[in-house]
Amino acid sequence: MISYFLKLKNFDKNFKFFTPLFGALLVFFFISAIFSIINSPPDYQQGNAVRIMYIHVPCAWMSLMIYSFLALFNLAGFIWKNPFFYVIARSMALIGCLFSLVTLFTGSIWGKPIWGAWWVWDARLTSMLILFFLYLGYLLLIDSFADKSKGQKVGAIISIIGFINIPIIKFSVDYWNSLHQKASIIRSQGISIDPQMLKPLILMFLLSFCYFIFLSLILVKNQLMLNKLNKD
Repeated sequence: MISYFLKLKNFDKNFKFFTPLFGALLVFFFISAIFSIINSPPDYQQGNAVRIMYIHVPCAWMSLMIYSFLALFNLAGFIWKNPFFYVIARSMALIGCLFSLVTLFTGSIWGKPIWGAWWVWDARLTSMLILFFLYLGYLLLIDSFADKSKGQKVGAIISIIGFINIPIIKFSVDYWNSLHQKASIIRSQGISIDPQMLKPLILMFLLSFCYFIFLSLILVKNQLMLNKLNKD
């Protein structure tokens, strides 16, 4: 099944089907998430400032997940020598860079009223900033080579090595002193967040994921068209 969709002709064939499908899901989750956020309660300590969580947390999750996909597709490019893997990886990197930037931006807005500071150099924030630069560096690196295939391979190596930062981000609040709160969903003691807050949070994550898939399809399609024009 996976090999079927990773063939250029099959991707082009199914593009017209998947794009409207994920576009419709995007609209559905957007409407559902807005109503859920409006109906969600304020936090007993943070008040309405907690609503930033519904953007910040899903963007952070997506940043880590997309980079994991990025490293995986680049590794697959090495193993199976399929250039389409590199096309997908680059398209994902653009979206992941955007999600990581939004994570840093919303985190600063959230941190000011709660911590009294826009930024602190703790382990979670610093490792997240490194992730943003890994995305940015990867994109700049692969585009700096005149030989496109060489740039893709060098960028792939950097992205695979950079994957070590993902578990560092995840466990940074557990192993180092941090102002950032510890995990409240994916943890051994179980979920600690209020169900009324969990529902809009999950909806916003699904919205972010659908946006990622939707935009990835468009970016991959555009890159394939550009590659075709360059060959012609």
